[in-house]
Amino acid sequence: MNNIPKVKLGIVAVSRDCFPESLSVNRRKALVSAYESKFGKDDIYECPVCIVESEIHMVQALEDIKKAGCNALCVYLGNFGPEISETLLAKHFDGPKMFIAAAEESQNDLSDGRGDAYCGMLNASYNLRLRSIKAYIPEYPVGTAAECADMIHDFLPIARAVIGLSNLKIISFGPRPLNFLACNAPIQQLYNLGVEIEENSELDLFEAFNKHENDPRIPAKIKEMEEELGAGNKKSQILPKLAQYELTLLDWVEAHKGYREYVAIAGKCWPAFQTQFGFVPCYVNSRLTGMGIPVSCEVDIYGCLSEFIGTCISEDAVTLLDINNSVPDDMFDESIKGKFPYEHKDTFMGFHCGNTCSRKLAFCEMKNQKIMARSLPVEVTNGTLEGDIAPGEITFYRLQSTSDNLLRAYVAEGEVLPVATKSFGSIGVFAIHEMGRFYRHVLIEKAFPHHGAVAFGHYGKALFEVFKYIGVPMEDLNYNQPASLPYKTENPFK
Repeated sequence: MNNIPKVKLGIVAVSRDCFPESLSVNRRKALVSAYESKFGKDDIYECPVCIVESEIHMVQALEDIKKAGCNALCVYLGNFGPEISETLLAKHFDGPKMFIAAAEESQNDLSDGRGDAYCGMLNASYNLRLRSIKAYIPEYPVGTAAECADMIHDFLPIARAVIGLSNLKIISFGPRPLNFLACNAPIQQLYNLGVEIEENSELDLFEAFNKHENDPRIPAKIKEMEEELGAGNKKSQILPKLAQYELTLLDWVEAHKGYREYVAIAGKCWPAFQTQFGFVPCYVNSRLTGMGIPVSCEVDIYGCLSEFIGTCISEDAVTLLDINNSVPDDMFDESIKGKFPYEHKDTFMGFHCGNTCSRKLAFCEMKNQKIMARSLPVEVTNGTLEGDIAPGEITFYRLQSTSDNLLRAYVAEGEVLPVATKSFGSIGVFAIHEMGRFYRHVLIEKAFPHHGAVAFGHYGKALFEVFKYIGVPMEDLNYNQPASLPYKTENPFK
């Protein structure tokens, strides 16, 4: 995927000048060796210039990692560490940063070989707070070389998302459809996150689309689509227009991303879109999302933003779905009960018209949009990619700005069950433990919209840390709490 950052993390070791510098030197070397043996050399850079003991060393290290092209930083306390210099390094480094500390190695060397980094991490965190510096500190930030290598590896997807947001432009087309107030998007929080937004009219897009008529690249794009769809190519007559539309969006991205490196799109998809363009854009949206350019439906700007974060973390296609309908009793009894460890209220169906990447579907066909065809001519509703979502682990999540401009988010891990949906659209039977309570006391109680982003895998840990890092207040960072942990609004007498 070319639309997400590549992280290069600089490892800078620090040392309190009353401790042997060799402690930090040797521990840094051991950390780098452990990382390279587990994960390779591509993601990290070992700063060899100095061990940071002073402000002068801090400047030297900062210049070195910048010169090496590092866009993320790991401050490694090989011993107690100099709280001023090490936090100044974090302050002046423009990018995501983490702090970790070395554990003591052996009871046989607790005199000259004792580093006290366990204590030093407390001073580091205190000084980070004094300077109002955002930094990632793992759940337990003190470890052996191998354990610290794992901490760094866990930080990479978090860093990718943070870097991506600081270089992202969201391109939107048109206002929300009627009766979609839930997709309101106060843009102040986008700017607070470092995200740029370009809002356009559907007429701008329609003009650009018409200018791409007879584009010489259309036949090659049609061939790509035919190869992807295979036997599911049931609406071949619409492929020329879909190819024309895909080229329109890709060209728009290149012409309008400006100084930004990464782009995501919040698109208008109905109701006037079909009658004017002559198709629905779902399949094209699925293809761009598969390329790493998330496209949300119904001009859902924060849905689009959420998708981009998930793309950075997973380095894979994501999707945006309606938290749509309950699972019927007879389907639950026949296909789920006793076969999977879920109660009925743990299950629901996630659906959208046809925007999910073909790689994430168990099977797929090009069809027309059934709901839209109830009120529009069938021939203008072609272009959805329909099929059951492939079974497997998922993470349901969303970042949202409330109507009064507060950041709020949720994360819940679960799975798509191998159960036939017997329905239409891009759709799956989802299961998340304690979903019924989560639905009532988070999604409803905290006024989240009906769209949720889906990452294909369990990425809750990284998503939770990203939302913390970018400033979502802990009281507004939600998850599916176990039954033993009631929500604040949950009736204790139920």
